[in-house]
Formats: sequence, C-alpha cells, structure tokens
Amino acid sequence: MPRTRRTDTGNTRSTTRDRKRSRAVAAGFLLPALLLLGALVVYPIGYSVQRSLFDRSGSSFVGLDNYLALVTDDSLRTAVRNNLIWLVLAPAVATVLGLLFAVLTERVRWGTAFKLVVFMPMAISMLAAGIIFRLVYEQDPDRGVANAVWVGVHDTFAEASGFPRARPLPAHPLRAAGGGAYVTKEAVRAGEPVRLPLVGVAPGRMPEEARPARDPATPPTAGATGATVTGTAWLDFTKGGGGRPNVVDPAELGLAGLRIEAVRDGKVVATATAAADGTFALPGADGAVLRLPASNFREQYDGVEWLGPSLVTPAVIGAYVWMWAGFAMVLIGAGLAAVPRELLEAARVDGANEWQVFRRITVPLLAPVLVVVLVTLMINVLKVFDLVFVIAPGSAQDDANVLALQLYRSSFGTDADLGVGSAIAVVLLLLVLPVMAVNIRRIRRETRR
Repeated sequence: MPRTRRTDTGNTRSTTRDRKRSRAVAAGFLLPALLLLGALVVYPIGYSVQRSLFDRSGSSFVGLDNYLALVTDDSLRTAVRNNLIWLVLAPAVATVLGLLFAVLTERVRWGTAFKLVVFMPMAISMLAAGIIFRLVYEQDPDRGVANAVWVGVHDTFAEASGFPRARPLPAHPLRAAGGGAYVTKEAVRAGEPVRLPLVGVAPGRMPEEARPARDPATPPTAGATGATVTGTAWLDFTKGGGGRPNVVDPAELGLAGLRIEAVRDGKVVATATAAADGTFALPGADGAVLRLPASNFREQYDGVEWLGPSLVTPAVIGAYVWMWAGFAMVLIGAGLAAVPRELLEAARVDGANEWQVFRRITVPLLAPVLVVVLVTLMINVLKVFDLVFVIAPGSAQDDANVLALQLYRSSFGTDADLGVGSAIAVVLLLLVLPVMAVNIRRIRRETRR
C-alpha cells in the first residue's frame, strides 16, 4: 500500500508538470499576439479615453465637456442623428433586398448570373463607388444618370417648355403680363399681320423642326365676320449679326410649337400653335389681345437635387445598399440552400400559398442567418466614412455628416480638436460594443447546440 501511494503521488506530480509545461507553451505562442493586441487595440483605446477628457491642447483636464459637445454642437448633433438614420435604414434595407434577391432567384435559370451581377459591387472599393455615385447623382440630366431617368419620366407626363428664358425686347410689340406670360401692347386686327418677335433662345436649342420664318399668307379682309388674325412668331436674332429688329429676316427661324392665345374681355376666344416657319392663324380673334402663355417659357425641369441638404443622406445610403445588398444576398442564399425542402413542399401540399410559405417557414428558418447579416451590416455602417466623404459635395457635407467623418474632421481638419475627436472615437466604440455582445452571445448559443 505505501508503494501505491508513492506511485499515485508521482503520477500527480507528473500531471502537474505537464499542465505547467502546456500552459507555458500556450503562453509562448499567445505572447506575440497579446503584445500586438495590446499595442494596436488596448493601448489606443486607453489613450483615446484619456485624451477625450482633456482640452484641444491636451494640457487641461475638462472632464466630460468633449462628450457634452456631441449634443450641444450643431455639426456633431447632426452627425449623431445621421448615424442613427444609417443604423436603422441601411442594414435593414440591404438585408431585405438580399433576402428578396436570394428567394426570387432560386428558381430561375439565370439566377446565378443575376447573383453575380448583384455581388459585383462588392469588388469595388468604397472610394471608387463614391466616385461612381457622385456622377450618378450629378444635377445636370445630361451627365447624371439618376436625373436623366427622373427627367425622362417627368417629361413623359408633363410636357416640357419649348422656349425657356425667351423674352421680348422693349422695342418689340409685346409686354410682360405677370406670371411669366406676355401680351401684345395693342389689340390685333384681321388683315394686319401680327408679328411676335422674341429673343433669348440660343439658335442651337431651337426645335429641330424649326424652319426659316416667313410672313403669313394674304390675310382675310378686315372686319369680315369671323375674320382670322394671322401672324408670325420667330426668333428675332440673326446669327453673326446684321438682322433688323421687328423684321422677319431670311436667316431667322420660326418659333415652332409656340402656343398663342387670343383674349377678349378676359376670356380666351381662340388658340393656335406656331407652325415650323412660325406662322399661325386665330379665327375670330379680330379686336382681341394676343397672349403668349407662361407655359411657353417655363424653365425646363432639371430633376431632383439628390445631393442637396434634404436628400444627401438617403442618396448616400442608396449607394451603400447598392454595394452591400449582394453581400447580404450571398449569405442568405447560403442559408436558404440549407433549408429542408421537405418542409416547404409539405406546406405547399397542405394548401399554403407562396407568400405563406415565405412568411411562416422560410423567414423563421433563415432567422439566424438574417441576424448575422443584420448585425454585420450594423457594425459596418457605424464605420462608414469614405462614401459620405466622396459623394457629399462640400456644400452639403455638414448635412450628410456622420460620426466617422466628424472624427476625421475633428482630428485632422483645419480646426483640429483631438479632445473632441477622441470623444467621438470612444462613442463609436460604445455603440459597437452592444452589437458585438449580441453577436458573441448568438455565436455561443450556436456552439452549445
């Protein structure tokens, strides 16, 4: 029996030595990683927390004043508000689109090609995507794709003005009538051709169907019953000079499509549209005043100011969703491939339609994947910087401001304040921690299963 105890004691000591040796080996392997972690993560976090409690120069302790500036300074308050908008909208929209793309492309032959196209923006850097969408959101419809489409749709349902900025000269027989319209200075008479000259239209922007202007054909006898008033509306401008005012010169073009109204006692008694050569005829307009409605001169619709103060944040979020919807689609598609098909077929056999199958079976089974995508995107949007910096013009950058951008501006801008910049960095860390905690808890729960 004593010999057995001696053996047991020896085994215990050997086991203890092995454990110590294993721990030493593990510590040796972990030490470089721990040193890097401390140097690159722990120390910067600690220094940022310390620096956030001091003033701009770093010499005076100010406590929580830098944090209070986040809710008192207008630009910082805008950045916090925009970050909340990003946190709510961007991950949710990207996840929903990814789910729809993954489900809808599951049964089509070209689903793989579609997924490839949707995922391709992930291969583009944020900087390149920002440059692309800066051009997409360009205000000029001739350059910006978004406004080119928007203006095209608008002009389909609302006729565009033919002669924006056209106007008469003081020597012309027209005067302003208010609201952007013009009227003749005197009543018109049948048998006396009316001339309606205008200027202010670039010859290159005249209608394609415009032809050299000419005086109308011989008018009816003045005073005849239902006498017709005739005339010419033309661009009173000769390219290269040499034209005469109020005279139809051979090189001058008719204002094709110009709308003319005859007004008597406040009522429109006749309307006409100028022909390609500018001539028009108004039956029964003898003694009336001719009016050129304001619709002829309305400014052309230039689309939406996507990068203006009110829409710049949704516009930048749209660029982000364009990039990250493909990421969400790929992850959700992988989760969808693991869903048991027997459950879906059984639901359909029991009479469930596709919407009920999607809502009550597909989405609940994909819930873990959807949480992973949502949490990943939430962490990602808290760090968004380059998209906002590149897409938002200088005039609207304050309105599109986010915490990461404000961190850069406060730390490295012309009016740098490292105290405020450090406070913003700490706030960003505090915002990320709860999301990371949820993610870690979910991973542990999955591991226990």
